[in-house]
Amino acid sequence: MAYKYLDLTARRTIEALYLADNDATQIAEVLGVHRSTIYRELQRGATGETDHNLRPGYSAELAERRLRASFKRRGKKLDG
Repeated sequence: MAYKYLDLTARRTIEALYLADNDATQIAEVLGVHRSTIYRELQRGATGETDHNLRPGYSAELAERRLRASFKRRGKKLDG
C-alpha cells in the first residue's frame, strides 16, 4: 500500500472546512480520505490557539512547513 501526502491545496480546503465548523468525518468525505488522515493533519497544523468555534486552531501553511521540516530531517525527497 502506497502512502500519499496531502498537498497545500488540500490543506487549505481542510482549513476552510474546519473554520466553517465541519467535523473531521465531513472533511474526509469531501477530500476522499480516511478521517484519521484529517485528525493527523489537524494535529500537524495545530496553532496552539482556539478558533472562533472554540476548537484548536489549524493553519494549512503551518502544517505544510512542519511536513517539509519532517521530510528534511529524515531525508525524504521533495517534489518541486
